[in-house]
Amino acid sequence: MPHPSQGDPDWLTEGASSVWRPYCQMKTARPPLPVVATRGSRLTLADGRELVDGLASWWTACHGYNHPHIADALRRQIDAMPHVMFGGLAHEPAYRLAARLAGLLPGDLDHVFFAESGSVAVEIAMKMALQFQINRGVTGRTRFLAFRGGYHGDTLATMTVCDPEEGMHSLFAGVMPAQVIADLPRDASGEAALDALLAERAHEIAAILVEPLIQGAGGMLPHSPEVLRTLRRLADKHGVLLIFDEIFTGFGRTGTLFAMQAAGIEPDIVTLSKALTGGTLPLSAAVASRAVFEAFWSDEPGAALMHGPTYMANPLACAAANASLDLFADGTWATNVARVSAALAEGLAPCRAGRGVVDVRALGAIGVVAFDAPVAVGELCGRFAELGAWIRPMGKVVYLTPAFTTPDEDLELLTKAVRTVVGVA
Repeated sequence: MPHPSQGDPDWLTEGASSVWRPYCQMKTARPPLPVVATRGSRLTLADGRELVDGLASWWTACHGYNHPHIADALRRQIDAMPHVMFGGLAHEPAYRLAARLAGLLPGDLDHVFFAESGSVAVEIAMKMALQFQINRGVTGRTRFLAFRGGYHGDTLATMTVCDPEEGMHSLFAGVMPAQVIADLPRDASGEAALDALLAERAHEIAAILVEPLIQGAGGMLPHSPEVLRTLRRLADKHGVLLIFDEIFTGFGRTGTLFAMQAAGIEPDIVTLSKALTGGTLPLSAAVASRAVFEAFWSDEPGAALMHGPTYMANPLACAAANASLDLFADGTWATNVARVSAALAEGLAPCRAGRGVVDVRALGAIGVVAFDAPVAVGELCGRFAELGAWIRPMGKVVYLTPAFTTPDEDLELLTKAVRTVVGVA
């Protein structure tokens, strides 16, 4: 097993044989970089080097690291109450946060069910959709319609609604019931094909599940707002629910506070996580419309949603989320996202001339260089680190999702690092 290099901190050396790392083959993977501090858009390594974080820790730290407003809120909350169970008890941070989210989300997405992770929020949304049908006396609607290129999580149920060919979860094919996977309806012929599919199979489908505007971990694949309007029309026509997975896109990443706003339509359920707490603590939510919630409003105990994660609505995480929403309130984030978007578009444009590059694109605070074959993740991570950047490619893409507050000079460092590695600097 690869071990840290000589001179690395004791904690890394001593713990290397005990920690099972994510998304890597432990036998051959490069040792991880030891981080000892964060600040703004930067990571400080144990050897004193600073790296500009081009990913905002998997898109979470939208306001930058160690934002003083969020940190102050956490200090106050931990002194008062770090955690209390949510079954039969209530606390102010969660109730205030639920009301604020209901006020920010469009339409009547008013009923907030909290969890800890994005994958679990998607599973909760799926469970809501299934039981919504059952509570209305509808039987047989036990499957979901999802799309090629999509990614919704790593748990067993969410794996079934990811792209079956993207490789991350293909090992588990057949373990769980197969879902209905289709192409996104990007044009009139695509809409007709999906309409025909639903006409044939709507009787077995509880809901349509999609990442609005851009499919994230499946390859950073964009689609137009009209696709979402098409899905809304078809969901209504065939009597199925529509779920938007905004775990990646929510809270400003695509240029509007929620990606759905670009299309001017609302889903029946939306999932949120990632940037919800500004990258400080795990928290997620599945937020349902009034019509979905009312299907559970009953005198019958069996109609209740029987779900309750242990750390559901953790007060510390809710306090961080409320503080993060404070930072969104003045609208500065939108100016910053536009600035970041322009810098990514301009800084990455020369990569179009790079070997193997098939596309360069930017949407909001997302910049992507797409290749014709999978990239060597470990090797490229090392090269980027040598250039002062933390960038971790995936699949066939090198992508940037920096904090909205990343200064211009750090954005230039990130895009220059990508240009250098692509060979066009």
